[in-house]
Amino acid sequence: MDKLIINGGKRLKGSITVSGSKNASLPICIAAILAPGASAITNVPHLRDITTTAKLLESLGAKVKRHENSMSIDAADINTVEATYDLVKTMRASVLVLGPLLARFGRARVSLPGGCAIGARPIDQHLKGLKALGAEIRLEHGYVEAIAKKGLKGARINFDISTVGGTEHLMMAASIASGMTILENAAREPEIADLANYLNCMGAKIEGAGTDTIRIQGVSDLTPAAFEVMPDRIEAGTFMCAAAITGGDLRIQGMKLEHLDALCFKLQDAGVEITNRNGTVQVKGPRRPQAVNIKTRPYPGFATDMQAQFMALMCIADGASVISENIFENRFMHVSELQRFGADITVEGNSATVKGVKKLSGAPVMATDLRASASLVLAGLAAEGTTEVQRIYHLDRGYEQIETKLAAVGADIRRVPE
Repeated sequence: MDKLIINGGKRLKGSITVSGSKNASLPICIAAILAPGASAITNVPHLRDITTTAKLLESLGAKVKRHENSMSIDAADINTVEATYDLVKTMRASVLVLGPLLARFGRARVSLPGGCAIGARPIDQHLKGLKALGAEIRLEHGYVEAIAKKGLKGARINFDISTVGGTEHLMMAASIASGMTILENAAREPEIADLANYLNCMGAKIEGAGTDTIRIQGVSDLTPAAFEVMPDRIEAGTFMCAAAITGGDLRIQGMKLEHLDALCFKLQDAGVEITNRNGTVQVKGPRRPQAVNIKTRPYPGFATDMQAQFMALMCIADGASVISENIFENRFMHVSELQRFGADITVEGNSATVKGVKKLSGAPVMATDLRASASLVLAGLAAEGTTEVQRIYHLDRGYEQIETKLAAVGADIRRVPE
């Protein structure tokens, strides 16, 4: 197991490039199940979760080839509709194979999912939607067993809550169901629109992705397609916070600034300068950021996946900020680790009050989940002295060679065996 050693206090300066989106790549790779034949997907990041997805698809009988940031997924010879616990337990998104297998083969058996321990994320909305499409669902021995003897049929589905995974799941299943499916109170994240674009490239008829109402006219079958995955907005946001927390000056290549409006507004309120010229976003950090309050919300609100990174920035802000987490009930696990740097943070319920200190001190810390890992790296970049970030396998689930990218813009950071 590896760890990161960071000697902080270095101002980041230079150009850094954003990788393809993890959260878009996962459902897009899984959607390839729907089309017999080989799909070519590019701008796929090299991440632990992508490797897990490839293994999952291969366990179903698909042929997966990877070359640099491209993947070929040939789903012509899928020979099983069961996804076992051994593969599904490490990654929550694995449950998304249920809908495509059910839609294409009329049955599926998939283990209940695992993933980060940031709070309860039940799949009841996924199963409710599949039942509305005509599936018979049973939960037995930790598995979901689904059967659609006469195939899936279009339906009107109203989500009780905004769910990204549920929206993606049902959009895939409904794409080859018979008739019209309407998803109401659908999640609006850009990754959902990216998945819809890929499905439409395969011949699906989907309208409204990116809004709260999505209409899917089912088609009889889909064909393989070539597709380029969107850039990772959370990685981009993390780099923006890295520039801000180090008082740096970064040019961020390959990002879409419009996907990060809520973060941009808060960074600007904190005194960060952000300019967008010809597709390159320049971010200049202030001498010391100003305290800013945030509340996480579903897109287009402030992303829960950026809460931990923004909290790290607020640890050195001038004044006190209140950070409210409204998406997951257990997403302040990074607080105790940030306190090891000397941060002044008090948690009460779903809110954390962060009183900024003038400086952080390097410390040994341990990552608890993916985005918490990123917050510890950011704190280490700003802290005086040496920081050791342990259990970085979480980080490897969502950031492609982050230490290499940061080192190239002036960070003193290296990966070593623990």
